[in-house]
Parts: sequence; structure tokens; C-alpha cells
Amino acid sequence: MTFQALVIDKDDAGYRAEVRPLANDDLPEGDVTVGVQYSTINYKDGLAITGKAPVVRKFPLVAGIDFSGVVQHSTNDRWHPGDRVVLNGWGVGETHGGGLAQLARVKGEWLVALPDGLSARQAMAIGTAGYTAMLCVLALEKHGVAPGDGDVLVTGANGGVGSVAIALLAGLGYRVVASTGRLGEGEYLQRLGAAEVIDRAELSAPGKPLAKERWAGVVDSVGSHTLANACASTRYRGVVAACGLAQGMDFPATVAPFILRGITLCGIDSVMAPVAVRQEAWTRLARDLDLARLDAMTREIGLREAVDAGREILEGKVRGRLVVDVSR
Repeated sequence: MTFQALVIDKDDAGYRAEVRPLANDDLPEGDVTVGVQYSTINYKDGLAITGKAPVVRKFPLVAGIDFSGVVQHSTNDRWHPGDRVVLNGWGVGETHGGGLAQLARVKGEWLVALPDGLSARQAMAIGTAGYTAMLCVLALEKHGVAPGDGDVLVTGANGGVGSVAIALLAGLGYRVVASTGRLGEGEYLQRLGAAEVIDRAELSAPGKPLAKERWAGVVDSVGSHTLANACASTRYRGVVAACGLAQGMDFPATVAPFILRGITLCGIDSVMAPVAVRQEAWTRLARDLDLARLDAMTREIGLREAVDAGREILEGKVRGRLVVDVSR
């Protein structure tokens, strides 16, 4: 029996990504085999597919840091054939065969039960990007940022994390300000729930150690000067959730916002988050995310379109979320 997979390889011929058939014997070690129904393309998948960053550390490897599907075989007591599951992170698509394939084999402790009310397709419309956005929202809540406290800034607003963060925050009653380099997409962002849209240029250049207080909270997927300026303009005892590095990995900031305004900078890791945290995030996504808004930000492609999509997401040409139907 063979199945289709997007395989990344690197050898004397160079770095390449292609969809090709694999056999069951090609599956990695694991105690649960899942029939994958949907996967997705995140920013990290784009880096892996193009080789723009050393995401993949084992060759050849099936790409894809996410998948949703149905358990086919299990020797793990937690899972049984027919169970609906979702996976994000754990090194899948980096050091362990990933989800851009029709079949996956993983460790059972990496899986989360797909909550009632979410389909496999909707789970991948959310994907790691949306799951990360929920982790950011949980961090703001747990550090005391309430809807009435003031504006919440979302950077990288047109991307997957940003789009889902806007929809979640707006649905929970926060006033959201969306920062984007594509102001022509303002109507789309407002439909997701943004009350205001600003040009990313306001935040992306070197700034002052302290700026005018503007934000009660921030969800940042950009990093570099954008994150530094977001911190500098966060209100007294405000909270910044940092989860990405689209602008850069550097953080050219000072301690001024932390020691003069008492702000909190929360690092958000989606890859190795404990199972309990993952379950909380997915439970909240099923409860709090407006599925109509999710559908409005989602486009579906086939597995054979995923290589081109990986390039496009790095070029800033992808709006919202991409779902990959691995059956076509």
C-alpha cells in the first residue's frame, strides 16, 4: 500500500520539496497511525518547504507541522481506531515525519482529541497558527488583561496567527487594533473584528525606549523592531504575548518598559506546550472562535499545491489560513 506525501530532501542535487508516493514501511516510529484528512500551511511550513531556514533537520522527511484525522491503528491505551485527533508541533515536520501526507505515525502522547463541534477541516483552518493565537489570548487573560482595559494590538494581522487572534479577541469583547503592511486588506480585517487598522510602518522602524502608552495588551507574531515598539507603547502593567519572528529574531529594546511601566512580556511556545495547555487551548477554540469568521479567512488547496503555497506564505501573498486537503 502506498500513500501520497510532500517529502523534503537534501543531497548533492540540492534542497527540494515534492509530492511523491511512500509506502507504509516509510512511516517513522510511533504507537498511533492516523489517516490524515487535512493539514495546513503555516509560516514555519513555508520555511521548511523552501529551505529559507533550517526547520527540517533530518532528510528525507515528510513536511507539515499539523494534521487532523482519524486513528487507524494504535498500541497506545489512550487511542483507539475511529478516534478523531489533531496534532500540532512536537517536532513533527522538523525531525519526525509530518502531516502533509495521507498517513502519519506518531507518539500517542502528542495527540489531542478533536473537540466536539469542530470538524477535521476546521481544525486545520485553525492549525498551529490559530492554536498559537489562542495561547496568546490565554496569556493575556491569565495576566489580567480584560476587555474593558483598553485596546489590544495584533501585529502581522493578515497572517494566520493575526487573523485568528483578531477573531478570537473581538468575539471575547476586546477592542482590537490590527497592524498590517497591506492596508488594502483593511475591510477583510474589519470583517474579522478589528475596530481599527494601522500601517505596520508605525511600528517597524527603530523607535524610542518609551513611547506614548497605547496598548492594554499585544499579540505579536513579528518580532524585531515591531515587538520592541509594541513593548515601548504598552500601558502600565500591560501584557505582550510574543510568538513569532516574521520581521526578525532580534529584539532591539531597553528595559525601560519593564521597570518603569511594569509590563509583562510572555513568550508563547506552541511546539512543546504541555498536553493540559493544548487541551485547554483547543477546548477554548471550539467554544470561543466564531466559525463563520474562521471560514471567511480560510482557503482550501490540494496537496500538490502545497509547495507553491509554501513559497507564497513567505512572500506575504497568503491572507488568513490555508487548509490542505491531502486526498487531492
